[in-house]
Amino acid sequence: MLSFLLSPLGRVLLGLLFVAGLLTAAWFDGYTSGLKAERQAVLTRSIDVLRERTKVDDQIRDMDAAGLCAALGGVPDECAGLGM
Repeated sequence: MLSFLLSPLGRVLLGLLFVAGLLTAAWFDGYTSGLKAERQAVLTRSIDVLRERTKVDDQIRDMDAAGLCAALGGVPDECAGLGM
């Protein structure tokens, strides 16, 4: 076995195996870096959506029925009747 590894063909095969290992490690590192970046992007987007939702909730909470009807695109005559 040792004589095969020391032969020219064995050296070539060991070199190819080494290069394949390096390529696999580089691919795996790139793949995991992409996963981390995508997770970060999703988390950032979730936080932005939550902040926007909080702003909308704060605006809607202070509206009366007529104001909410108008904000949702209701007909002005119908919304005026909700003011009571």
